[in-house]
Amino acid sequence: MKKLTLNRKHFSFPSLSNKKSYVVLLTLLFLVSVMSCTSVRVASDYDKEVDFSKYKTFAFYKPGIDKAEINDLDKRRMLRAIESELLAKGFTKSESPDLLVSIFTKSREKVNIYQSGYYPYGYGWGWSPYYYGNYNTVNTSTEGVLYVDLIDASRKELVWQGVGTGYLSSSSNKKEERIKEFVTSIMEKYPPGAKTE
Repeated sequence: MKKLTLNRKHFSFPSLSNKKSYVVLLTLLFLVSVMSCTSVRVASDYDKEVDFSKYKTFAFYKPGIDKAEINDLDKRRMLRAIESELLAKGFTKSESPDLLVSIFTKSREKVNIYQSGYYPYGYGWGWSPYYYGNYNTVNTSTEGVLYVDLIDASRKELVWQGVGTGYLSSSSNKKEERIKEFVTSIMEKYPPGAKTE
């Protein structure tokens, strides 16, 4: 049997000591982290003893909604988005509903610090394009959590809860779009066992 030997000069692996590779790697990691901030993580829970096919009508549960710590503009955006999703699922808004809909919100400020040992310095004769030193990038973002509760109106018991977690937009132009994204992602989980596309 012939022994196989590999010659290192046939293979070139970028090393982190290569300054340009290091900067490219950091840039890619930063882009991946920023892109991951756009998704909404969703979970749901429900009463397994309940037949969800019996629910046909809904109304908003004002006492629960009034407790949600969010401004009235965003609250109305959320309620319109939830109403739209429920109507699309065949529900009817009613004065004597089968389900009561409530919301609850939480948010927290996150501070992200990205450290790099390299930062651009100046080009010129005898100068390296990168200089070693401490270079920190700091940014803040707000992570929000939206709870959508569906309560059996006759028994006054929670039968389904959807929770969406993700980063919020402070831009008023993007808020409505982001709220719809949250609500759509959450309501895809209703009814339990529903197939999502």
